[in-house]
Amino acid sequence: MGPPPVPVTLATAGTQAVQQVLQAIGNVEPSATVQVRPQVAGELVRANFAEGQNVRKGDLLFQIDPRPFHDALLQAEAAVARDRALLAQAEANLSRDQAQQKYADTDAHRNQQLVKEGIVARSQYEVSRTNADVYAQSVRADQAAIQSARASLESDQAAVEKSKLDLSFCEILAPISGRTGNLLVHAGNYVKSNGDTSLVVINQIEPVFVSFSVPEQKLAAIRRLSAAGKLTVRAITKDAPDKPATGTLSVVDNTVDTTTGTIRLKATFTNAGSVLWPGQFVDVTLALDTKADAVVVPSEAVQAGQKGSFIYVVKADQSVEARLVTTGQLVDGKIVVESGLKAGETVVTDGQLLLAPGAKVMALPGVKTETGRS
Repeated sequence: MGPPPVPVTLATAGTQAVQQVLQAIGNVEPSATVQVRPQVAGELVRANFAEGQNVRKGDLLFQIDPRPFHDALLQAEAAVARDRALLAQAEANLSRDQAQQKYADTDAHRNQQLVKEGIVARSQYEVSRTNADVYAQSVRADQAAIQSARASLESDQAAVEKSKLDLSFCEILAPISGRTGNLLVHAGNYVKSNGDTSLVVINQIEPVFVSFSVPEQKLAAIRRLSAAGKLTVRAITKDAPDKPATGTLSVVDNTVDTTTGTIRLKATFTNAGSVLWPGQFVDVTLALDTKADAVVVPSEAVQAGQKGSFIYVVKADQSVEARLVTTGQLVDGKIVVESGLKAGETVVTDGQLLLAPGAKVMALPGVKTETGRS
């Protein structure tokens, strides 16, 4: 006579519609990060914000001493005024010499005719011809002077524009909306143009990204579902598990990490109220499609063994066998069994410590339960 049956609690594996999800640990990243650096050198006279303050794009952050740049602008504008005066003078000289050249050419032509008629001496004609040639050379010199004056004017006008730009760079404005970090350079310090040291770092936290990795086996399903529409991603922080943030999958990395066999994903969250914070770790759930006939059992039925998860399954003769199973997600106290178990099979949910493969079991009266629909 063998040992008496072991009293256990039983349940029947059932099926139900389960939305498949992937769970992972994600890391919050700012949607944009800018290291603010000066574009001109000078003394930093003022920081116009508090550390950790939210700023909007275009807000004044820093003021560099503008006086040297204002003086440079005045000098450049004075050079432009001088060039315009020189240009006007060169144009006046050209007009004068052109008029004189015209008169000299007319005089030389008239004397040429008079020489032919014998009325004036040839030497007088040669003098008038020489005068005409001299004025022609003066006209060419005046034209060259005008070109030179215009070139100088354009150069000094460019210097004016550069001085205006440098002067505008004395006010350092926020390039993006976001939250400032620690003030890295204080007022009174001399800063260099495009130096190695940032004045402050701004992180844009509305929206934010959450990066996480999933097994490469899920890549095909993710790509298929992403092509049909946006996939929903939820992020839960440790300090507010009852207030999940909802976002959408925005990036699937272009390569699989061969060392881990995972693919990197990135989701975008509007992050209203700044619930998620850059650098924070969060629990991520990526919703996939719904499986209509997923096999489910009470989570208590699944045991951990040396070879993996297993379930005690009751056979027709009321003996049990330890069945290795592959489990999925947990849904309302029930766990999805992806392989190793069929709907309708009876499993042990309590009393497993007294069992071994082949042992006989006896269901405790009134406690056998149905799981889902079988």
